[in-house]
Amino acid sequence: MDELVAQVNHDEPPAHSRGNAGWVEVIAGSMFSGKSEELIRRLRRAKIARQKVQVFKPELDSRFSENQIVSHSEMRHESANSRSAAEILAKVDPDTEVVGIDEGQFFDNELVNVANTLAQRGVRVIIAGLDQDYTGKPWEPMPQLLAIAEYITKTHAICMKCGRPANYSQRTFESSERVAVGAADKYEARCRMCFVPHADTPTVHD
Repeated sequence: MDELVAQVNHDEPPAHSRGNAGWVEVIAGSMFSGKSEELIRRLRRAKIARQKVQVFKPELDSRFSENQIVSHSEMRHESANSRSAAEILAKVDPDTEVVGIDEGQFFDNELVNVANTLAQRGVRVIIAGLDQDYTGKPWEPMPQLLAIAEYITKTHAICMKCGRPANYSQRTFESSERVAVGAADKYEARCRMCFVPHADTPTVHD
């Protein structure tokens, strides 16, 4: 069973080329789990293959850069800001072969239709995002994107409390807003046993 799960989670999508049918890839997990890093890795490989790539991120996420997606490990890739999923579709050039989208959870539910439309057009669509909010509830439109994707990668961080694989983003400041953009100053990775569905005191190691 473990071998089967490993194959499902870690298979590399096939190389994309002009004339191929498009598809959707989703990279989902908690904060600090390497989602953006994996997205950037795939985009760089596509560019090495001389494919035309366009990358988008939500306008509200300017934590590290206005015109780049940036991983917590400081990997960077140029990107364009978009206010909505429909705006992404409008900005994709006719000859684009690969579209990357970071922080998918911050876009509206129309992102599902946009991903399907682009895939039907023959585009490889790669979307990274949080699959759960700070209370541990599924964060739309990521669950719907997972349902339509041909390829899914589930990433895990390391629990800041116990060191186990972490699947949750623990909020460490008081706020009832679902969207509260932040990094290590506001969140930490937690496993199922250490996670609590509300703000918690940041972990301090001696």
